[in-house]
Amino acid sequence: MLLAIDMGNTQTALGLFDGLDLAQAWRMPTDRSFTADELHVRLLGYLRMYGMHLEECVDAVAFAGVVPQLSQAWRQVAERLGVEATVVGPATADVTKVHAPNPREVGADRIANAVAAETFYGAPAIVVDFGTATNIDVVDPEGYYIGGAIAPGLRISMDALTARAAQLASVPLETPQHAIGRTTVEAVQSGAVLGTAAMAEGLVARIKAELGRPDACVIATGGLATTVAYATQAFDVVDPHLTLCGICEIHRRMHAA
Repeated sequence: MLLAIDMGNTQTALGLFDGLDLAQAWRMPTDRSFTADELHVRLLGYLRMYGMHLEECVDAVAFAGVVPQLSQAWRQVAERLGVEATVVGPATADVTKVHAPNPREVGADRIANAVAAETFYGAPAIVVDFGTATNIDVVDPEGYYIGGAIAPGLRISMDALTARAAQLASVPLETPQHAIGRTTVEAVQSGAVLGTAAMAEGLVARIKAELGRPDACVIATGGLATTVAYATQAFDVVDPHLTLCGICEIHRRMHAA
């Protein structure tokens, strides 16, 4: 099986694939202090929850990440398992489609999102990834990643608000029933969750207009995708594991080439 790893700035998603089928998925905090030993122990624990043995079920590792020090630690985990590590980036450029002034600047997670969007939902497509940042990734009608938008993520915005406004306690990230908040908690949830949904709606509409393709498939992904999706009709699909599936597809292409 393939262990796919999506290292974000806040959370790391892990998926165990049997072919192209996702068998299990987990999330863990992205801690830059983690060593290869700690990652190895955590991975052992996750697999034992389901009666699996690491050395027996993982025969390949592929990852996309924005944290260089953890990339090296995951490489070491792969070496200990005696398996090959596929790293999404320059080494996989031959099996991905990127039209950008400087392709090396494009985040590996955005490339994985674009590949998964084209492969599983068709092109053109727009991916809205709700993570530490809210990334919008655009796939043109020919299946190429061509750019997008990056905005502060929902949780970052909430943390900044509560840190700077002394009267506001930490508020749970839930979709409110109404835009007019009758309490402080509801008002913050309206501004944060409904505001993020409205931003996504506005940017998606502008991108569709620029593409000249109002039929472009819009996919929500990331840890907070479901929360925001309750507040808008902008998304055709909510796929929390899109990035992992893109990593898996890139690995498949590398070994089919």
